[in-house]
Amino acid sequence: MPEQPLDAVDLRLLGLLQEQARISNVELAEAAGLSQSACLRRVRELEAAGVMRGYVGLADPAALGLGVSVIVNVTLERQVETALETFEAAIQHWPEVMECYLMTGDYDYLLRVVVPDLKAYERFLMDRLTRLKGIASIKSSFALKEIVHRTALPMEHLRPSKSAEAKPRTEPKSKL
Repeated sequence: MPEQPLDAVDLRLLGLLQEQARISNVELAEAAGLSQSACLRRVRELEAAGVMRGYVGLADPAALGLGVSVIVNVTLERQVETALETFEAAIQHWPEVMECYLMTGDYDYLLRVVVPDLKAYERFLMDRLTRLKGIASIKSSFALKEIVHRTALPMEHLRPSKSAEAKPRTEPKSKL
């Protein structure tokens, strides 16, 4: 979180940038109701504070022949620091792994893997994942259809509540 809390203008900028990262500063400033220099300054402040950590182009997996998405649950034999570090270091280098989370509950890790087809997933499983030492179990679930895929983070929790916005400003009564 930045040193100063995000205001409505920051939230608007973040929302616009999450929707369209290639928007020009001119268009961004106009949409946010700022001058171009103020807009650029605010965006640079958001970047410096680590709120905006990068810009990407989103490619369509199906258009690139990556039509199979697999959710993989991995359980390690032992949940000791060295085993966790070994697993995490290995998967960093596998381009098929799009996301990986250390989990609580029944599994130690949840991975989202994309591959062209079932044969490619079998190769990934046999040539990479099962060859890692210390894995107790692997459970794979294949996504049949993508229902929701978002890249923009929700920010409603950062906006002032409706009741706070609706409160009229009270002016001191005159003594006339």
